[in-house]
Amino acid sequence: MIELKTDREIQIIRNNGRILAQTLSLVKENLRPGIRTRELNQLAEDFIKRQGAYPAFKGYRDFPASICVSVNEEVVHGIPGERIIQDGQIVSVDVGVFKDGYYADAACTYAVGQISEQAQNLVQVTRRALDESFTYVSEGRHLSDLSHAIQTLVEENGFSVVRDLVGHGIGKRMHEEPQIPNFGPPGQGVVLKKGMVLAIEPMVNAGSYEIDTRDDRWTVVTRDGSLSAHFEHTVAVTENGAEVLTLES
Repeated sequence: MIELKTDREIQIIRNNGRILAQTLSLVKENLRPGIRTRELNQLAEDFIKRQGAYPAFKGYRDFPASICVSVNEEVVHGIPGERIIQDGQIVSVDVGVFKDGYYADAACTYAVGQISEQAQNLVQVTRRALDESFTYVSEGRHLSDLSHAIQTLVEENGFSVVRDLVGHGIGKRMHEEPQIPNFGPPGQGVVLKKGMVLAIEPMVNAGSYEIDTRDDRWTVVTRDGSLSAHFEHTVAVTENGAEVLTLES
């Protein structure tokens, strides 16, 4: 069942989204060649806790860190550790925040130094796909309309959307109904209603959409070794369309 949120509940998620956005900004400021991914994790965890919140990923289904840091061919769920960030990489950072009984979730892919033209295009197209999806978030539209919009933009630019991982509803639980694929035909399935809160997250590969999971049981990678990018926002359906809740202000 899809849980519709009240204005009060959306305000709590919005507050948490602000903390999350500030966390991502802090990580971006410190993301540079030579830093270890565990250092980024510690910076994020410390900041979230200083805001009186909790890093939602830590311990979630036994995940061992507070944020996900996924580099180059890593799609999502990269575990921070001793890996040293290098010039020319793209780094996807996924963060969850829990406070006052509710979750917020967002992700961004960053360029480290000079990256290839393909990597630049991949990151730009993935961000554009997320932004494009917001135009389809309004009462009375089908959820699959935004899924189709993401797929269309991505494939028109020569990339592919991951099929085995999807976005999700969010609120009192990290993952709620509905599931939100990044592909499919329009005009089908769930009809959007005011009060729905959605974590929309296109995951886009430069090559094939096929993925594998490494032996750590978490890190998802492209099967063909191609680059991958990931953007995500927590979004509320309002009478005026989409409101992005994971912004700094």
